[in-house]
Amino acid sequence: MPRPKKLIPSYRKHRASGQAVVNVNGRTVYLGPHGTRASHREYDRVIAEWLARGRAPEPTADRRISVVELCARYLTFAKTYYQKNGRCTKVVPGVKCVIRYLREWYGREPAADFGPIALKAIRQRMVEDGLSRRYVNDHVDRVKRMFKWAASEQLVPHETYHALALVAGLRRGKTAARETKPIPPVDDATVNATLPFLSTVVGDMVRLQRLTGMRPAEVCQLRPCDLDRTEEVWVFTPASHKTEHHGRERTIFIGPRGQALLEKYLHGDPQRCCFRPCDAEAERLAKRSKSRKVPLAYGNRPGTNRKTQPQRSPGECYETDAYRRAIHRACDRAFPHPTLKPCTDLTSAEQAALNAWQSAHRWSPNRLRHTAATEVRKRFGLEHAQVMLGHASANVTQIYAERDHAKGVEVAKALG
Repeated sequence: MPRPKKLIPSYRKHRASGQAVVNVNGRTVYLGPHGTRASHREYDRVIAEWLARGRAPEPTADRRISVVELCARYLTFAKTYYQKNGRCTKVVPGVKCVIRYLREWYGREPAADFGPIALKAIRQRMVEDGLSRRYVNDHVDRVKRMFKWAASEQLVPHETYHALALVAGLRRGKTAARETKPIPPVDDATVNATLPFLSTVVGDMVRLQRLTGMRPAEVCQLRPCDLDRTEEVWVFTPASHKTEHHGRERTIFIGPRGQALLEKYLHGDPQRCCFRPCDAEAERLAKRSKSRKVPLAYGNRPGTNRKTQPQRSPGECYETDAYRRAIHRACDRAFPHPTLKPCTDLTSAEQAALNAWQSAHRWSPNRLRHTAATEVRKRFGLEHAQVMLGHASANVTQIYAERDHAKGVEVAKALG
C-alpha cells in the first residue's frame, strides 16, 4: 500500500547541525535550534506564507515567474474567489479569454518584464479581432487586476503593476474599436408574438418579469418561501441577488396580476423553485404524446423508451442562459426567415444571412427589465423606477428607463 502524502511539511531535526528544518517545495529552510520556541514560531511563519502562496514556491532572483505561470496561478485564485452560490461567476470566463491573449504572445516572457507597451500591443490585437471598445477595456482591466494580485502576492515587483495602471482605457471616438448599441426595451407586440411559442412555464416567467421588472436571475430563483404574502401587495426578497456583496437588500413588489400568475406555482414544496425546467419538459412530452398519430397499441407507449440514467436531464431550477435560449428558440419560430431554414445544406453566405436575421429578431429577457422600467418612469417618474429596479443611484436607472420623448414633443409644440 503506498505511503500517504502529507499535506503539510513536517517540523524535523537536522542531525548534523542540530537545527530545526522544514522542506518546502524541495527547498530546505533552517528554523533555528531544534525544540526551541523560536524555531516553532519560525516554522509557523514559513508554513503560513507557503499556504498563502497557494503551496507554490517562492520566486527568487534567479527564477522569475513567467506570464503563463502567473496566468495559471491567477486562474486558480479566480475560480475560488469569484464564486456565488457554489458556482463560478461570469468573471471567470472573461479571465480565461484574456489569458488566451497573454499566453500566445507573452507566455514565456518573465511577468516582471510585462509593461505598458506589451499591454497596448495586446489591446490593439483585441481591436483587430473585432472586439467592442467596452469589451476591450474590460479585458485590459482584467490584466491590471491580475498583476495587482500578483504584486500583492509578491510574485512581481509592485512597479510592474503601477506601470500597467498608467495605460488609460479606450475613449469613444478616439479608437478604431467598434461601438456597441445600447440595449433598447422590447415592445409588447414582439413579446406577445413570441409567447405562443414558449412553454407555459417560460411564458409565465416572461409575463411576471414584464410586470415586475426583476432581473432574469431573480425570476429564475423565485421560491414560495421567499414571498411575503401577508399584505395586499406581495414582497419577494431573493435569497441571492446581483448587489448583495455591496451589503444591499433587494425587494421586489408583486401586484394582483403577478399574484394571479404565481398562484398555481405556490402549492408545492416552499423550498423549491416555482419555475422548473422539468415541468416545462414534462409539458412538452405530454403535448407531443397527445398529438401522436400512431395508436397507443402500436409502437412505444409514453415513457417506455426513456433512459434510466440519461447524461442530461431537466433540472429543478432555470439557469439564466437556459432561460435566454428558450426565448431565442421561440423567437426563431415566431419570426422565421422568409426563404432560409436552419439546416446543414446552407452555404456560408446563406448561413451568415440567416444568423443576421435571427440576431435582429431575437430578444433577451434582460430587455423586459428595460421595458418595465421605461413604463414606470413614464407613468410615475424616475424615483419610482429606481425603487422598482432596486438601484442605489438614479443614474443607473436612467440606463434602463428610456426618457419619454412625447414630453419633449409637447414642449416643442408649446414653445418652439
